[in-house]
Amino acid sequence: MKNVRRPVEVEAVVEENFKIKTFLFKDKLCFKARPGQFLMVWIVGVDEIPLSISRIGDLCSVTVAKVGEATEAMHRLKVGDRFYIRGPYGNGFREGGGYVAIVAGGIGLAALLPLVERLNASNCKIDVFIGFRSKSDAFWVDKLTGFINGKLTISTDDGSLGVKGLISEVFRGYVKNFKPRYDMIYTCGPPAMIRQVFQDCKKMNYKVQASLEAYMRCGIGICGSCCLGPYRVCSDGPVFSNNQLTKMSELGIYKRGPDGLKIPI
Repeated sequence: MKNVRRPVEVEAVVEENFKIKTFLFKDKLCFKARPGQFLMVWIVGVDEIPLSISRIGDLCSVTVAKVGEATEAMHRLKVGDRFYIRGPYGNGFREGGGYVAIVAGGIGLAALLPLVERLNASNCKIDVFIGFRSKSDAFWVDKLTGFINGKLTISTDDGSLGVKGLISEVFRGYVKNFKPRYDMIYTCGPPAMIRQVFQDCKKMNYKVQASLEAYMRCGIGICGSCCLGPYRVCSDGPVFSNNQLTKMSELGIYKRGPDGLKIPI
C-alpha cells in the first residue's frame, strides 16, 4: 500500500517565512511513521520529489522550501487541494536517551522536529544548534523552545539573528571549548555542514545520526540515482550512523544530478 500513490487533501497551510510553507494532511500510514522518514510527493503534471515528514500525528505534514518548479507548484496549493504521496520510506532516527544535541541547517530542521518532540517526551536533555542564512530565513524558533530543556544556539550567515557564522563552526567551537558529554548527535542540513559536523564529532568520539539529502527518482532503492559511497540514500538511509558516514568520502564534496554524474558542491 505504501508504494501506491494515494491522494491526500490539504487540511491547512502555514506560511513559516517568505519561502517556506508547511502543508498539513491526514494519512493513516504517515500517522505510524518514524522521525526521519520521508515521502515521495507527486504534484500532478509537474514532478515527484522527496520530502521529510515534519509532523507525525492525527495531522501529519511536510514543510517545503520554494526552490524549484515542483516546490513552487506545491506552494500554490490551498486548503482543500490535493497532492499525492508514496511512503513513508527509509530508515528513521533511532531514539536514544540521556544528553543529546540537535544540529540543523535551514530546511533540515523539518526532518528533526518530530525527533525533538519524541526525545522531549522521553525526558532527554536536549541542546539545539540551528543555522540560517539570515533572520528572514528563520522558522520554528519559538516552537523549539517549548520542546527543549537545554541550550538553544542560533546562528546566521550575516549575523542578523543570533551569532554570526556557520552553525557547523559554532557547534565546533562549543564542543571544543566545553566538551559536553553527549550521548548522541542528530543532524540534518546541507551536505557540507553535515560533513564538518561529522568530522568534528569523530574527533570528540561522539555518536552521530545524520539525515542526508540526495536526488531521488524512485525512493525505494531501484534506480540508483541517490547513490552516495556504497549506499543508496533512499533505502539504506536517509539516516546514517558513524560507520556508514565514514565510507562516504564524497559527502559534502559532490552531489549527483538527474544524469547520475557527480557535481561539485
